Amino acid sequence: MKTAAAPLLLVPFREVRHWQPDDCLHYEPLTVRGRLHGWTIPAHRHEGLVQFQLLAQGSASATIDGREHALQAPAVLLLAPGSVHGFRYAPDSAGHQVTVPLAVLHAALQGADQLEALLGQSCVLEDAAGCAPLFEALAAEFQQEQPGRAQALQAQATLIVLWFLRHRGAQQAGARHSAVRDTLVQRLRALVETHYREHRPLAFYADALRVTPDHLSRTCRSVTGRSALELVHERLMLEARRLLVYTPMKVADIAASLGYEDPAYFRKFFARAVGKSASAYREAVSQGVLMQDTPAV
Repeated sequence: MKTAAAPLLLVPFREVRHWQPDDCLHYEPLTVRGRLHGWTIPAHRHEGLVQFQLLAQGSASATIDGREHALQAPAVLLLAPGSVHGFRYAPDSAGHQVTVPLAVLHAALQGADQLEALLGQSCVLEDAAGCAPLFEALAAEFQQEQPGRAQALQAQATLIVLWFLRHRGAQQAGARHSAVRDTLVQRLRALVETHYREHRPLAFYADALRVTPDHLSRTCRSVTGRSALELVHERLMLEARRLLVYTPMKVADIAASLGYEDPAYFRKFFARAVGKSASAYREAVSQGVLMQDTPAV
């Protein structure tokens, strides 16, 4: 008997916020939804929202885009917009959760490409030392009604983004400073996140980044082992895999949602990129034969 794909819960910002509908972001302790849902949060995603979590006490099993993470406090997470995630917390775990519209952070960061690129990739950091005061300060500001509250909350959220940038860079690159070529790839990823459904040519991305298409592709291949166009296609296929695994959408509807006018072309492209047809991939994951994977970053 075939197992149907479970509907994917899409959580808009109005449902993330409770009693403060006009807030620029939302804060709540992890215990709020933990206790409400029996410490199990089903797979869901937030479009246009960045979420930060600090697990300050207890443990959890997190699934982020099909990858399992065993978390022990203290641990901190950045969940990128569109990332499919779910949690199983140990009872009485505790911590903080901050949800911010991507547009709010873009306005606060004012074109800081390296920071904006960071927001397009989910990450888990097991060394959370030093970030607890940032979450606690934001929580305190959120609960008060002081003058300049919105500006203070944006500033606190920006400090959390900066903390992630510094500590993620240290974890991934042995604390070395990012080279110019790495920054260019990060800027491309941020741009792709906005436009990947539009099937823009490579020249569009190169013009936006003020480099030549050849230079962009050479840089991407040097940093990631893949060309710039391959990174664009990789993002498309990640979204296709997410929709196949986490929604009951028909393959033709998935193709249309990803900007493919011809479903047959999408099917061929998916099979060539993934090594299985879209239907076979969905079936294999539903039967536990495959894990819903993500490309290396």
